[in-house]
Amino acid sequence: MAASPSIIPFDQRVIVGVADMAVSNNPNVVFTTYSLGSCLGISVHDPVARVGGLLHLMLPDSTIDPAKGIANPAMFVDTAVPALLRAAYQLKAERSRLKVCVAGGAQILDDNNFFNIGRRNHEALLRTLERNGLTIHASAVGGQVNRTMMLRVSDGSVTLRISGSKDEVPLCRS
Repeated sequence: MAASPSIIPFDQRVIVGVADMAVSNNPNVVFTTYSLGSCLGISVHDPVARVGGLLHLMLPDSTIDPAKGIANPAMFVDTAVPALLRAAYQLKAERSRLKVCVAGGAQILDDNNFFNIGRRNHEALLRTLERNGLTIHASAVGGQVNRTMMLRVSDGSVTLRISGSKDEVPLCRS
């Protein structure tokens, strides 16, 4: 009698671009976003519903260009975070169970701290999360390095790769 073939689940990599977001309840999905400098990468994960999402936003406030905020809500903190939460809730995630992890917000190409986009993004995120009754579970924000952020939907683990290193560093686990 021939042995039956083994079914081996494989990771499905989903790339989240700049000013983009993605949400899934597929446990095989691993979201990845690259080159988080002053931008923020924000992950959400509900360990019970096994829903995860990743967002790569650029700027703190859509009032600088309301038309862009409507056309691409993932670009700005004030429009992106609510859109990410709505998408996760549509897949049965619950606010009380969400783990939020954040990376990025670095001071890149602004040695004189003139624009402070990274810091302003982070401050806007804190205000937006507070308004939505959420806090940050883990973060790696600031500094002067680019980061790559990965979220594994199956268990909510978030890892980072810091520019100049091939190693992945754990940030959080749901």
